[in-house]
Amino acid sequence: MTDLLFLGNLGTGEIVIIAIVVLLLFGGKKIPELMKGIGKGVRNFKDGVKGIEDDIKIDDTTTNNTDSEK
Repeated sequence: MTDLLFLGNLGTGEIVIIAIVVLLLFGGKKIPELMKGIGKGVRNFKDGVKGIEDDIKIDDTTTNNTDSEK
C-alpha cells in the first residue's frame, strides 16, 4: 500500500507543480474558502454517520429489552 491509489509515486517536484496549478485555478483567496467548505462537509458527514450509529445502538437496546421481557 505504498502507492496512493491512482497517484503512484509523487515526488516533491510533482507536488509543487500540482500546488501551483491549483493556486492558478482557484486563486489565493478562494483556497481557504474551499478548504473551509470541505472541512464543513467532512464534519457533517461524520455527524451523520454518528447519528446513524446511535440510532442502531438504540434499536439494538430496545430490541434486546423487549426480547428479555417475553
